[in-house]
Amino acid sequence: MDCSAAALFPSLGDGNELPVFPADKPAWALLDKGGKNGLASQLESLLADIGGRVPSELPEGVTVDQSAGIIHIAEGAVIAPCVRIEGPTYVGPNADIRHAAFLRSHSWICTGAVVGHATEVKHSVLLPNAKSPHFNYVGDSILGSGVNLGAGCKLSNLRNDGRNVLVRGAGPGGSDVDSGLRKFGAILGEDVQIGCNAVCNPGVVLGRGANVWPNVTVSGAHPASSILSE
Repeated sequence: MDCSAAALFPSLGDGNELPVFPADKPAWALLDKGGKNGLASQLESLLADIGGRVPSELPEGVTVDQSAGIIHIAEGAVIAPCVRIEGPTYVGPNADIRHAAFLRSHSWICTGAVVGHATEVKHSVLLPNAKSPHFNYVGDSILGSGVNLGAGCKLSNLRNDGRNVLVRGAGPGGSDVDSGLRKFGAILGEDVQIGCNAVCNPGVVLGRGANVWPNVTVSGAHPASSILSE
């Protein structure tokens, strides 16, 4: 399966707020915390360039912690009451961070993306207009434009045995690929739809337009337009 960013996110353009995916590597290479072109490094560089921005007036119960890095909340972003944001984190224009959401360090929330009630995001990218709107966990993951997570959907990012995450079925002939990452949740191509209470095991890659039914547990790589019902 083609797990490149070009295949998964074909409408992704260029822009100061967007990550640059490593060339000639699978999209999950962006999640390498130790890589000089990884998510963490790129986000910290972006924040150093644009500087911190936290509105002087925030709703009741909102807490921001810049002790570990810069927080930039762009003009037009909506921050609801009781949100917690830890730096380094970027929240783009017109992003919607809803009641009691938790943005942990290295959250990269692009234009128009939604992080909903009681949703936790950590070391992840929500590309423009991606939505994790209700009771979701998004760890070490990348959500493409138009993605929607149903209520209660979880993107698990760590194997029980702590070993490197395998991407099952992503290699030649459907072979497994060692991602080289100990923590790796899911990479969801553009317009992927995931039903309520579904769980993605570590190392899931879903091609554009894939559809996961409610309550399903997903493993491995699946091509564009797949329908996963069990």
